[in-house]
Amino acid sequence: MLSCRLLLLLGLLLLCKGQEESGGGESCDNFTDLNLSHCFMGTALYVRLLLYTRSNLDCGRELDHHHPSSQPLFNVSRPTAFVIHGYRPTGAPPIWIDHLVQLLAEQEDMNVIVVDWNKGAANLNYFTAVTYTRDAAHNLTGFIKTMQEEGASLSSVHLLGVSLGAHLAGFVGANLHGKIGRITGLDPAGPMFTSAIPEERLDRTDAMFVDVLHTDMDSFGLRGTHGHIDFYANGGADQPGCPKTIFSGKAYFVCDHQRSMFLFLCALNRTCRLTGYPCSSYSDFLEGRCLQCEAFKPAPCPVLGYDMSQWRDTLLKLGQTRAFFSTTSTLPYRKMSYRVDMVTWNQYLRWGVVYIRLHSGRNFTEARIDHKPLRFEQYTSSRLLAQFDEDLHQVHKISMRINTGNVIGPRYKIRLLRIRFTPLERPERPLMCRFDIILEENMEVAFRPLPCGSGL
Repeated sequence: MLSCRLLLLLGLLLLCKGQEESGGGESCDNFTDLNLSHCFMGTALYVRLLLYTRSNLDCGRELDHHHPSSQPLFNVSRPTAFVIHGYRPTGAPPIWIDHLVQLLAEQEDMNVIVVDWNKGAANLNYFTAVTYTRDAAHNLTGFIKTMQEEGASLSSVHLLGVSLGAHLAGFVGANLHGKIGRITGLDPAGPMFTSAIPEERLDRTDAMFVDVLHTDMDSFGLRGTHGHIDFYANGGADQPGCPKTIFSGKAYFVCDHQRSMFLFLCALNRTCRLTGYPCSSYSDFLEGRCLQCEAFKPAPCPVLGYDMSQWRDTLLKLGQTRAFFSTTSTLPYRKMSYRVDMVTWNQYLRWGVVYIRLHSGRNFTEARIDHKPLRFEQYTSSRLLAQFDEDLHQVHKISMRINTGNVIGPRYKIRLLRIRFTPLERPERPLMCRFDIILEENMEVAFRPLPCGSGL
């Protein structure tokens, strides 16, 4: 008798595997959890749509593809965001899914639908997963058309695609003739799409507005410009804090690629304000050539995140915009940026790397401007971009060093007739100036910043 009960209990446990109980006693529908054995054998495509709203954030409800309104929690009058994951070589659910659902629901009252195509994405053969994106897009297109028939507006639909999911979102948008409200692509996949024509990958014509974030263009991400605005974190390639050698294991392969999601989550959480500066290249951005954002005034420079309303119209008029920003290696990722304008007056031409420290009491933060040697010569105006890992609210002292690499012979002097520090992301803070400073190459000089006059 006991053995029969144990068998019955085991059967119930197996039946309920993958489901949880909500507070009201109803079963929850969870993201498909697979493992390596499924990937080895290969999985056939099967698409599930899991609904989350502010009423059931911790308990997904699977929607009927043909009758979405049969689920009482689904409201076609609300905006709808679809979260579309990418290739899943291990079969495990993405670690960021729950966090993204929570943060999206905080932005506004919406339907958040997780597009679970883990069966299909979980294959050791990446090319099989790529092939399935077209079929999954056809499936999702049909569902959105059904939503439309039930009263939903295409302009209120937002597709958020990660890696391979970004191209899947693009295919859906193309199927609907670009009438989807918005597509956000987080580091769209590069392999198999590098030389693809616009119809075969994510493109700005796939939705009314397309924004893209790049973090791994030299490996798993896609190079180029593919949206109305493309953000390039740290130039769009190697990310700070990510391993540089294969000996670091899995992190070496996925860290840069995954950073796109973590930056986006941080932006949604409003714990980091990542300002993108429109520019032709990352090197021009680092040289301080693209810090004005004149085209967007009176709005500030574009900021990565959910609400793009104050820049959208301008971006649509511009067609395609490339925007760059730099980050730290850890949360909250944001760097504090200053535009540094200076006028030098020295007898001899010198080349060097600039180190600047901001001091507040015992705390300090340092910027190293070393992407290329800077030229210092007689009566020359220079503009630099100094980016600091920490934001010191009150700067009491500034120290500066120009390293020329000269280790023998006399130390030459470099005279700064004027230096001005402009906080870029904190326009409410005063500008800081100093006049007539004498620096000796390779030696640090400290000075107290002064308020800038109105004519400077």
